[in-house]
Amino acid sequence: MTRQLMAAGLSMVLAFAAAPAMAQQSTPLKAVATTGMVGDVVGQVGGECVDVTTLMGPGVDPHLYQASARDVATFQQAEMIFYSGYSLEGQLGDVLERFAETKPTIAVAPSSIDTENLITVQDVYGIDPHLWMDASLWSQIVPTVAETLSEARPDCESRIQENASRYSAQLEALHQWVKESIASIPEQQRILVTAHDAFNYFGRAYDIEVAGIQGISTSTETGVADIREMAQVVVDREVPSVFIESTINPRTVQAVIEAAREKGQEVSIGGQLYSDAMGEAGTADGTYIGMLYRNTRHIVEALGGETPVLPEALDAWAAHWDIASS
Repeated sequence: MTRQLMAAGLSMVLAFAAAPAMAQQSTPLKAVATTGMVGDVVGQVGGECVDVTTLMGPGVDPHLYQASARDVATFQQAEMIFYSGYSLEGQLGDVLERFAETKPTIAVAPSSIDTENLITVQDVYGIDPHLWMDASLWSQIVPTVAETLSEARPDCESRIQENASRYSAQLEALHQWVKESIASIPEQQRILVTAHDAFNYFGRAYDIEVAGIQGISTSTETGVADIREMAQVVVDREVPSVFIESTINPRTVQAVIEAAREKGQEVSIGGQLYSDAMGEAGTADGTYIGMLYRNTRHIVEALGGETPVLPEALDAWAAHWDIASS
């Protein structure tokens, strides 16, 4: 009896001694992501094993973003930093490079996506950084995120891998749904006119012509000639609707609408699209899936198409946000 009590007592001592180490290992990883598109993937893959802070919220333009003293403090407190890359974060680049010297700082797009799948552009970027507009392409960052998080929290590896598998299946289903939705638009009207060139990957993946008034970066200026040229495209193609973006002043789009009307073509605003930032946190639009879902609904309905029923793999996402599957 005494030996049993002593053995039980020793087991309890060892358990209590091991508890702090186990608790420390299981503490959610403190991660910082620059944009919502990156942060949502990290959160979906990491689940309860990661605590994600997103630097740039709804309506924030990453091309023009400048780090504040608070942002630097946020980076300092993080265990790991995730950012998109290919100069999307603009002036944050130097800050990210400095932090890469002291802690894991991962550019998810360059680390995950083959260069043969990139779109090159004739400007200071060299590479179009808006890869999240193609769900099948953006899903390629999921394994990179999963591997990085698993290395930092090995006790969470099985959960992280399960999350990654589930989320990859959702993104593949989303990709097929967007493709089918866009295909329903009459071919003559299958042209997406937006404020800037953030939708080239979307156009390539889903077979819709894309025309941006500004270039890849919103830091470029739009001239009168650009407005007139785009208005002529709208008139020639009899485009019924053009689109504004959540991170860009709508004045250039309004100017195109007015110029097209002067030429006899009535044009409406087909809705506000999410380009460089997602919607409000805590809403469906504040998720990456919801971002593409909402964009696709706006585009298809404004240009004369019809969205199909959501695939089964997205049932859980739709139910969580109380979104009808049809």
